[in-house]
Amino acid sequence: MALTNRTVTRRSVLKGSAGVAGLAASSSLLGTPLLAQERTLKIGSYGGYFEDSFKSFIYPGFTEATGITIESVTQPNSADWLVTMQQAASAGTVPADLSLYARETMIKASRIGGLLAPLDLSGAGNTANLDPYFLFTDTTGILGVGAMSWFTSMVVNPDVVEVPDTWAAFWDTEIYEQSLGLSVLFNSNLLDIIAATFFDGPSTFDTNEGVEAMIAKAAELKPNVALWWSAESQMEQAMKNTDVIGGMYFHDVAGLMAADGFPIASVFPKEGNPIGYGSWCLSAQSEKSAEALEFINYSSDAATQAAMSLNIGTAPLVSQELAGLSDEVFASVSGSPVIQPNYEAYLDNETFIKETWEKMLAEG
Repeated sequence: MALTNRTVTRRSVLKGSAGVAGLAASSSLLGTPLLAQERTLKIGSYGGYFEDSFKSFIYPGFTEATGITIESVTQPNSADWLVTMQQAASAGTVPADLSLYARETMIKASRIGGLLAPLDLSGAGNTANLDPYFLFTDTTGILGVGAMSWFTSMVVNPDVVEVPDTWAAFWDTEIYEQSLGLSVLFNSNLLDIIAATFFDGPSTFDTNEGVEAMIAKAAELKPNVALWWSAESQMEQAMKNTDVIGGMYFHDVAGLMAADGFPIASVFPKEGNPIGYGSWCLSAQSEKSAEALEFINYSSDAATQAAMSLNIGTAPLVSQELAGLSDEVFASVSGSPVIQPNYEAYLDNETFIKETWEKMLAEG
């Protein structure tokens, strides 16, 4: 799942503490600006409010700390951006030096080859703050460093049902008959949830028999599903109207809905919630590797991660303690345990998984 503008509206909830984090991020890093020469860096990020937030809260502090001027480039979702970068590589152009890639898109870029430049993180010590999961590596080296993350979570209406502690509760027809909202997409992480709840986790994807078993388990949910949603607005409205009383949705948006007075609880059950994240990746055609590494170092600093959470609504890739976030703020953007989606399986076995999933949905 690629990051969309949905996370940005959390600024209105957290704006009281945003300014402090922004100042912390801009003043604690990288020493004195290099004023003797003009240095620039083109950074691609998802457009709209997301890009505006980076331009307002992240880039100015980086420029102040390093003297490097940022040229912001609007990029579409990761899949479309990958096509753009392929075309640019063929033409010898560089639309952006540094771009945001979702993990599945990094995997695709890695397999294509020649699109991303390996990163030498020896001069970016702040990346040691990140869990190794957020450092994407292939045979050429480290190709991506995590920028921010987000969660798809279990949600319920706490006024109607008791808050469950396991995803398995959704299979209880006595409680949830015709009352759940689940994503209709085969790769929306429901299978990862099923693998973590009923099977052996990611290894369940290793065989077609395992895939079939997971999808058969998903079929058992059909009597309980009132809405197979394809757009997040559908699920949002269904929860607000109480057409559904539970399902899977985005943790940050659910928090905004709760803050607005709607009866919705975003839950991290014992199996965890699926995590998605975006990474900074350097174009193989870029001549700005030094500047890019300085920005990656800045992005990985705990104060910058906190500023992103407070101003953009993304989950930090460092610990709550390092980020200095209150329990309330941290819970609004993050949680645990975590389910790591099996991105490789969705790419390697896409046709079989997709066709088996769609056949299950089509059956009466």
